[in-house]
Amino acid sequence: MTTSSPELTISTPGRVCLFGEHQDYLQLPIIAAAISRRVTIAGSKRSDTRIKIDLPDIRRQESFLLADKIPYVRERDYFRSGVNVLIRKGFSFSHGLECVLTSNIPINAGTSSSSAILVGWTNFLTRMSDQEKVLTPDEIAQIAYEAEVLEFTEPGGMMDQYSTAIGNLIWLESFPTIRVSSLSAGLKSFVLGNSHQPKDTKYVLANVKNKVLDIAKTLKNNHPEFSLQTIQSADVDRYANDLDAVQLNLLKGTIRNRDITYEARAVLQKEPLDHRRIGSLLTEHHSVLRDVQRLSTPKIERMIEAALHAGAYGAKINGSGGGGCMFAYAPEHPERVREAVQSISQAVLVHVDQGTKEERTEPRL
Repeated sequence: MTTSSPELTISTPGRVCLFGEHQDYLQLPIIAAAISRRVTIAGSKRSDTRIKIDLPDIRRQESFLLADKIPYVRERDYFRSGVNVLIRKGFSFSHGLECVLTSNIPINAGTSSSSAILVGWTNFLTRMSDQEKVLTPDEIAQIAYEAEVLEFTEPGGMMDQYSTAIGNLIWLESFPTIRVSSLSAGLKSFVLGNSHQPKDTKYVLANVKNKVLDIAKTLKNNHPEFSLQTIQSADVDRYANDLDAVQLNLLKGTIRNRDITYEARAVLQKEPLDHRRIGSLLTEHHSVLRDVQRLSTPKIERMIEAALHAGAYGAKINGSGGGGCMFAYAPEHPERVREAVQSISQAVLVHVDQGTKEERTEPRL
């Protein structure tokens, strides 16, 4: 059904959230970096209307027929949802597709493997559609967000899709509207450590999100001027009578994380870059995630401690938390830091990388 070589190959990065963990769905800003662990989709058109996807990394295949509305057969049925969303947007597919998807992004570990797949899949599908459209990274991100989050009424924000689509280092704010800008800071090596501890991303996101949204709703009802976007940290105690101690502490942590993100942007925009200050802000951000939002684990704490002891400038948990990955910023002696983390669990060196793109290893016919 296919040609001997792929007609199109799309490569898409994973990502780490540097600053703003658990912030984007609250319409608070984030800073994220695409990393040099990538998913690749390579494939060609078929002569029939079947889409067939080989997933050798997990020894699985997906196969389904094109239709005006493709029924979902499992939770988070992203390959089908990607096609459905594009069809609703006016794309058409008169030919099926046969492709192979491979990845070295850690799975279910906070490095956006799912979003990278959907961003790459969106980029692949639109180019292989009857319209053969090459979308902008922002357009790809928005479609992937609809197919991943809105289609299944999930609790996540837009960080993952925009970070993996645009690539490199981005600042994203979604209040009052979505605005994304690139940061050109010369960040150096990171060590990405995978704890291999499974985590329930959907539960953790919904749990943390709902708690903070309940706080914001209570305060907004009692104090119409309240806003997570504008409240100053010095003013949080004014609302102590409206919240219990746990809620007040969570509100303070949320505001501190917001302010750390703004501080980090200011540092990243200055030349020369203060690498040590970025590292210390990463560690401070992690402290809030660990102590207030209870998102770390003993194993990840050992990995972070090992990285810092080996010379990392800073380190934090990555993603929704409760397991998965951590990362350390290691501008100096990155291999020594990697070995220290590796002594506890799997670790690799990564760097900031490009967004979703076509790999032109074979000329298209």
